[in-house]
Amino acid sequence: MKISNILVNHMHEPVGFELKDLRIEFAVADAKAGQAKKHLVIAAAGQSVYDSGWLEYDNNVFEPELALAPRTRYEVTVSVKSGSAEASGSSYFETGKQDEPFIGQWIGNKDKKLQNTLLKKDFTLKKTVASARLYATGLGLYEAYLNGEKIGDEYLAPGCTDYTKWIQVQTYDVTSALKQPGRFTLLFSLGDGWYKGNMGFDGGREEIYGDQQRMICELRLAYADGSEEVIASDASWLTAEGQITKSAIYYGEDFDATKEVKDWQAAALLDYPVDLLCDRLSLPLTVSEYLPVKEVIATPAAETVLDFGQNQAGWMEFYNREPKGTVIKFEAGEILQKGCFYRDNLRQARAAFVYVSDGQEGWVRPHFTYFGYRYLRVSGLTRKVSQDDFRAAVIFSKMDQTGQIKTSNSKVNRLFQNVQWGQKSNFFDVPTDCPQRDERLGWTGDADIFSNTAALNMNVFEFFKKYARDMAVEQDMHDGMLTMYAPDMGDHSGGAAVWGDAATIVPWNMYQAYGDKAILRQNYSAMKSWLAWVGRQTKSKHLWTGCFQFGDWLALDGENPAMPTGKTEEDFVASVYYYYSSWIMSQTAALLGHPADAEKYGEQAQAIKQAIQAEYITQNGRVAIDTQTAYALTLYFKLVPEDKLGRVVNDLVKRLAKDDDHLQTGFVGTPFICQVLSKYGRHKLAMKLFMNEDYPSWLYAVNLGATTVWERWNSVLPDGSINPQGMNSLNHYSIGAIMEWGYRYLLGISDHAPGYQKLVFAPQFDYRLKRVSGSYESSYGKFSVAYQIESDDEHTIKLSLDVPFGQTVEVRLPRAAKNGVLVNGELRSNGNFKLSAGHYELTYQPDEDYIERYSLESPIGEIMQDEAVVSKLAQVAEVINFFRDPGNRENFGKMSLPQVANVLPFINIDAATMKQISAILTATPILAERTK
Repeated sequence: MKISNILVNHMHEPVGFELKDLRIEFAVADAKAGQAKKHLVIAAAGQSVYDSGWLEYDNNVFEPELALAPRTRYEVTVSVKSGSAEASGSSYFETGKQDEPFIGQWIGNKDKKLQNTLLKKDFTLKKTVASARLYATGLGLYEAYLNGEKIGDEYLAPGCTDYTKWIQVQTYDVTSALKQPGRFTLLFSLGDGWYKGNMGFDGGREEIYGDQQRMICELRLAYADGSEEVIASDASWLTAEGQITKSAIYYGEDFDATKEVKDWQAAALLDYPVDLLCDRLSLPLTVSEYLPVKEVIATPAAETVLDFGQNQAGWMEFYNREPKGTVIKFEAGEILQKGCFYRDNLRQARAAFVYVSDGQEGWVRPHFTYFGYRYLRVSGLTRKVSQDDFRAAVIFSKMDQTGQIKTSNSKVNRLFQNVQWGQKSNFFDVPTDCPQRDERLGWTGDADIFSNTAALNMNVFEFFKKYARDMAVEQDMHDGMLTMYAPDMGDHSGGAAVWGDAATIVPWNMYQAYGDKAILRQNYSAMKSWLAWVGRQTKSKHLWTGCFQFGDWLALDGENPAMPTGKTEEDFVASVYYYYSSWIMSQTAALLGHPADAEKYGEQAQAIKQAIQAEYITQNGRVAIDTQTAYALTLYFKLVPEDKLGRVVNDLVKRLAKDDDHLQTGFVGTPFICQVLSKYGRHKLAMKLFMNEDYPSWLYAVNLGATTVWERWNSVLPDGSINPQGMNSLNHYSIGAIMEWGYRYLLGISDHAPGYQKLVFAPQFDYRLKRVSGSYESSYGKFSVAYQIESDDEHTIKLSLDVPFGQTVEVRLPRAAKNGVLVNGELRSNGNFKLSAGHYELTYQPDEDYIERYSLESPIGEIMQDEAVVSKLAQVAEVINFFRDPGNRENFGKMSLPQVANVLPFINIDAATMKQISAILTATPILAERTK
């Protein structure tokens, strides 16, 4: 037995973070299930400041009430004992300045127009340093250096916030850089970033949050002899203009390495408030990996283009070998068109890095911008391109991956990879909609619908805690209304359903995923203010009507092609979310001990639900709006009584049949449609939707070479050309919310208690994915699954499960009532049982096998793709040759053979032959390896 993965507020060894609601979690590895006890000790400066004593192990969480001191390192020791086994593990956390006043002052350059302000302080250390911490922040963005070496591994600090309301301070341990006495230079380099640079729609705005680059810091030194010293930002610092001649988030960066840094002058003391400074919430933006160049392309337009093989966010780095004065330009793009570089879908974002060489060899990178790209057009090089001289630095907020799914279908695997790459690319301090064009804004709607998937893929609690603060800040400034994106970059528009409901849904989803109420507590008043705002805006008593809405954004069933809001009535969508947010508010109030609020919002939710039923649903369960999204919302949010759910499911199936079993959903319906089908007994149809490969489908983009998820179902047309309708981000994660369905219904993590101490394992098998494996790692450890559907005589299903210590799994295996299930060689009478920590091998023969077979109702087009069955049919039915012709297959491929026989009089199949055909079809499995 051993203790692993100790988390402090969901982070590993956090330094300088806001640590309200202190929470310690841990995993126990290599332990058998059984009664256990847990123990937590927290110490500072060698002295115990908290001792829980031995407690019954009821969960893996400690929530010590402890008054933390500023700038203090705390050692954490967690112990567990079970029977004769006992284990301990250690970690630490370190507080920032908390509410301690800053000694440092805001400083800058008198010239507000500088694109790159440098600020430096020279100092001498004459004594040995025991420890050193730098507490710093800068606006818009900053990097700090000691003797020319960058401090820390994060970039684009201090992150993106409304800097008029809160500014995050970063804490750096610089002890190792100052170990030896000597002369040192502490230098800060500043850029405009989100604070001062151009951001937003329609050309954007500049100086949204301020008009002057500035910095504040304290370098606190503790010497080995016990003395202390503080080197703070003040009038003794010097300032000059740096070598970055222009930088902005959309623009990119121009860096002139030949430019001499000179004319150092006294820094200006700036009169800005320090009460906005606070310990950080943002996870650091770091380089997670480097991607090599996959191919150097010489295009038909005589361009040199580097292909990194993966659409992602970050920046390029290159090894400079160019003579002094050489001007090299890198332009970012997501796709080639007719083999040539293309960037028109980036709209007004220049998205380029221009470097003027100083003739010195070494790696070069941008500093205060980033790009979303797969391809780089390179110009200005005087030497032959060497692939090894270029690399893509992948940058996103530092989050551990917690989930993954792998199947026997390579296209499905690529889709799930695309979803995770989309999350990496867009979880860039705020959950942006896209990383490439002149947008990159923290859209609330995208965050809302993807938040469950996000929490399965990665540990996003602290990421969303910070974003929830961004949302609350905007609501506080807008009388409870949540803006379309947060921070709102001076736009001030918003208030639409789904998008605005992120105010309630994101905090609630994070509680469900992590079992931690911290975000609910942090945003409780903001959640209430959102519902109050909606109540003031709506034109109806209990429905949300008469306001601007996005509707089912980018749905394909809209009657007006110029309107991307879809056919599902916008007021219906808004009212459903008004109900759901009210229900969340009632549940949250009860959790946090506010019974009056719980009753108020519970009654409000019920009144809204009844109003929806009265307006949109008949007593027999007929939904008045005949769209895929309307049915999906009705089912997902249980807007009809239990005895009417079947009617709605059947109506959804009929609607899908009218739509040729293809998606017509947009932002709102897409996350739910497969979920409700699988939940209510139509998993086979959900699989059909999921496995479709023609437009519109998830795999359509995969077949066209997508490495991330697109904004539109057809942002790229079948011929490879960009959709002329515009708004074509090729790295837009929202419809990747399908991966939540993958975790719940393919992998089988169908339900769970908040925090995953208990979960329900109920996979739904399908012949098209014969092998599925994956895992989800909660704070308890990794729950792993692997299964395969054997196509032997008994059609055996074999499963492997790994359950971490402290977690209880309720297993619900389908079609297992007749033969039972072997669990590690022991026979269970049926498929319903519980498992605790351990490794398990499960085997059973389902009551009805999962190997699908053809039938007379199978579409001709599907049959003709399978050479094995075609060769058998050709022996008894000459008509098969008719369908070998591509034109005939195109015209009649969606029809069954009997339907074709009725429509085409010259196709004469007598009853005996039809019987032979039927026998061949029903005896032939539709093997996954042979399906399209």
